[in-house]
Amino acid sequence: MGKINLLSAEICNRISAGEVIDRPYSVVKELIENSIDAGANEIEIHIEKGGKQLISVSDNGCGIEKEDMRAAFFAHATSKISSIDDIDHIHTLGFRGEALATIFSVSQVELVSAVEGEDAYKVEREDEYIGKVQPAVAPKGTCVTVRNLFFNTPVRYKFMKSDKKEEGDITNFVTRYILGNPSVSFRYYIDGKLALQSYGGGLEEAIAQVYGANYLPNCFKISADRNDIKIDGFIGNQNFFKANKTYQSIFLNGRYIVNNVISTAIANAYSAYTMKRQYPFYVLNIHMPEDMVDVNVHPNKADVRFVDNSVVYGTVYKVISSILDGSSRAADFVVESSIVPEIKSTAQNVRANSVYSVNDTAKPGSEKLYAAEFRQNDKVYDRDFSDVKGIEQFTKSKPDNKTMSNPATAILDEQKIDLSAYENYEAPKDTKEDDVPLWQALKRAGRAEPVTEHVLCSGRSVVIEHEAVQRIEENKKYQQSLIEYKSCKYRGTLFNTYLLYEIQDEVYIIDQHAAHERLIYDELIRKFEEGDVARQGLLVPYIFMVNAEEKQFLEDNFINLREIGFNVEQFGMNSYRVLEVPAYLPDLSPEKFFAELMARVGELKKIKVTDILKEKIAQTACKHAVKGGNVLTEAETSRLFDMLRGDMGLKCPHGRPICVKLTKTAIEKMFKRIV
Repeated sequence: MGKINLLSAEICNRISAGEVIDRPYSVVKELIENSIDAGANEIEIHIEKGGKQLISVSDNGCGIEKEDMRAAFFAHATSKISSIDDIDHIHTLGFRGEALATIFSVSQVELVSAVEGEDAYKVEREDEYIGKVQPAVAPKGTCVTVRNLFFNTPVRYKFMKSDKKEEGDITNFVTRYILGNPSVSFRYYIDGKLALQSYGGGLEEAIAQVYGANYLPNCFKISADRNDIKIDGFIGNQNFFKANKTYQSIFLNGRYIVNNVISTAIANAYSAYTMKRQYPFYVLNIHMPEDMVDVNVHPNKADVRFVDNSVVYGTVYKVISSILDGSSRAADFVVESSIVPEIKSTAQNVRANSVYSVNDTAKPGSEKLYAAEFRQNDKVYDRDFSDVKGIEQFTKSKPDNKTMSNPATAILDEQKIDLSAYENYEAPKDTKEDDVPLWQALKRAGRAEPVTEHVLCSGRSVVIEHEAVQRIEENKKYQQSLIEYKSCKYRGTLFNTYLLYEIQDEVYIIDQHAAHERLIYDELIRKFEEGDVARQGLLVPYIFMVNAEEKQFLEDNFINLREIGFNVEQFGMNSYRVLEVPAYLPDLSPEKFFAELMARVGELKKIKVTDILKEKIAQTACKHAVKGGNVLTEAETSRLFDMLRGDMGLKCPHGRPICVKLTKTAIEKMFKRIV
């Protein structure tokens, strides 16, 4: 009996769903592309629970004939190609006829459609079969409703992300289609709430709705035609960069793509102007003859192949570099900037990095709670904002003494230093080691981390007991590495930078800046890890705008940001404001901190907000530590040395040693006293 089986259409569709429809965003993508191919200029998208529970896409396109409605769910059934020659001249976004068939196979689908001058009809999934065509009520166009995605494929369902992450990915793709189809009006709803809207008023209006109107004055509007390749859109100027690549969009013949040839050409054109972790902003539409490109590369159609990569690379690079370098050809490619369109959305879109001055005449409870000056390109615009919390949130500039304390600048003040972290636990003499509570036995000793679980030794687990022994052994080794610092004799300084201490046959040369920097860093880290976080309110909040991916990242890290001392809240549809920052970092720039935070978006490894904060703590410690060349008094020198508690093996937060040891034997070898 033969072993090769001919798979049924149902199994083939399930397999195909792994490539074509792998996540909710891919359903939205395929349905929007079908609407655009149908000639729609109004598209409405609804999602619920990150698209897992509901996805609905409706349009005012040409609609589907009654006799074609059931056939639309058949595999490889399409109206966009009819012969093999058509594959070489694809001018639509979809053409394989796989989308509806695969969506139907893994979800519950309802299709409602009406053509011009005809009645509307609908088709629903009935069990595992395509239902009958039934009369319906609907305007001209098509509406596809997808419910319970992957309800019959639990293996695929469990690989989906959380609702918020799936929602973020869908939002990201919707914004791409708004930018790539600026003449189409989009309305995008999340769980019944309008999240994004465009009006089909052109690319300027689309960019303003997605990113904010402040982006346009920082961009060149370009239009070029070289080597049968047309390039138009917006690119950031020589000084306008973003912290990650999520602000880069390329559309080829109306299709959003991620292509290495084009992106490399643009990156190389900007290379003379970018610094580390800076990425250009651009929204580019590229048009070329169908016979120069193959879009039939991957089922998701995200990448394409060119007949001649060198022509495409050279054309894109030449156009972008000519504009940035200001060559004679730049005038042929740059279009005179148009007036920045008004943002029609009801959400508040506030320019990031703007300069605001609070209007002292505004009163809490008034209709206009506070007013601000909006400065852009050396011009001042008056704008009013409203906030239910009132102006007190912004004018509280007199925090309590705890908030204003600065442990970094007072680190040499004995009363400001808590040395309990360096004390060893000693059990009472009348108790046995086994009777000591485990949490006391593991009390912070030296550099060991504390264990907060209060479990008596008589009832502890084997794992915890092992950790206890390991920590005690580590503490013993640490104690053995310490020197008898009280027996050291101070012998002076070198170059007002290095402190000399002698003990028996050894001399320790201590870098006063590195030692002080490490002590400040340890103190700030201790406060941070123990939750002793005081916040400093900002007189003028820092406001910044984000895209869909950055917004999702911030929402995932709201709790983490709060724990480390930031108070961040949403301020409009795509903007946030920072109201408070950690008081123990007085020199922290919210703009630089959040720019660096956003630079990590899109990395494969998990981003830890605390790691970025520790970098800022290290920078603060470095700024406030005594510098090399500063003259310290004898009391300051003695205090700094005592605070080291004999630990000469420390390193500064940047990895430099704080101390170098020389022995009498090594010195005598230098002078050839001994061989």
